[in-house]
Amino acid sequence: MSNIGRIAKKVPYISPSLKNKEVDKLFTEKPNLRGIVVVHQEKPVAHITRTHFYQKIGTLYGYNLYMGRESNLLAKTNPLIVDFYQRITEVSKLAMERQEEDLYDDVIVTKDGKFFGVVSIRALLMEFVDIQVQFASFLNPLSKLPGNHLIDQKLGEILYLDQYSIIYFDLDYFKTYNDIYGFNKGDKVLLHLSEILKRNVAQAGYFLGHIGGDDFMAILPHYNINAICENIIRDFDETIPRFYDTKHLKNPDFKVKGRSGTMENFTIMSLSIAVLTNAKRKFKKVEDLSDALASVKRTCKKVKGSCYMIDEGDCASSLTNE
Repeated sequence: MSNIGRIAKKVPYISPSLKNKEVDKLFTEKPNLRGIVVVHQEKPVAHITRTHFYQKIGTLYGYNLYMGRESNLLAKTNPLIVDFYQRITEVSKLAMERQEEDLYDDVIVTKDGKFFGVVSIRALLMEFVDIQVQFASFLNPLSKLPGNHLIDQKLGEILYLDQYSIIYFDLDYFKTYNDIYGFNKGDKVLLHLSEILKRNVAQAGYFLGHIGGDDFMAILPHYNINAICENIIRDFDETIPRFYDTKHLKNPDFKVKGRSGTMENFTIMSLSIAVLTNAKRKFKKVEDLSDALASVKRTCKKVKGSCYMIDEGDCASSLTNE
């Protein structure tokens, strides 16, 4: 779990009426104590940091002015207070947006509205880095899109939605392209396709993942996918020729080795899009989603040229010349 309460530490706290000489005593007895939370009726109301406290006490008349008076005179009355269940990434952003003089103050954590503990900036940043490293390990190394772990997690979540559409993108003749032009140029094609998908899916706020190789998946919380699929096909078919040598595109006698090992007529890459929704049937397990989607994909790939198919419905052919 990545909530801030998980890394909060218990620290001493005081009432607003406690005298500053008692605060000085606490700081003296506990040299590693960075700050003290001021709590009233179980709720944090202020924060006394060691640095701020001794800056005030150390002025010309500070000691005589403050030492015998209540601690709230030297407290910061607008500290960063967050809830136990707030995400660490969110809290990190809030902490870094503070004024420079408050930037390294502890973050105060409450649970059910009551004071729970504090999180140091060092602990917060270390945990944030760990989260980022862990998240990066779940991304596809080429496209930097969520990989299989996050895709499976998302599929498990949507089983409980009233409406959802799963869109599976798969390139046709991609292996042939790799055989002709090499893996480096093949990777450039994959990055090009991922950019098309990001523009049409991720930038609209929908989930987009990279299963691996030339397989991608989008997940939408509705059934309005026709325009998205049509735009993606149009973008792909209009731009994919630029990744080929002109001599290959214009030579009608150019042959390539097919999957079966026999020589076949050259065919430019196309895009098959299989779509599965829960409009007409319900799914209880991620495995059931995968099986149904694979069936749609197999049927869709039988169609020549770029197309999309929704469940077991009709394919929409490419919007450009096949």
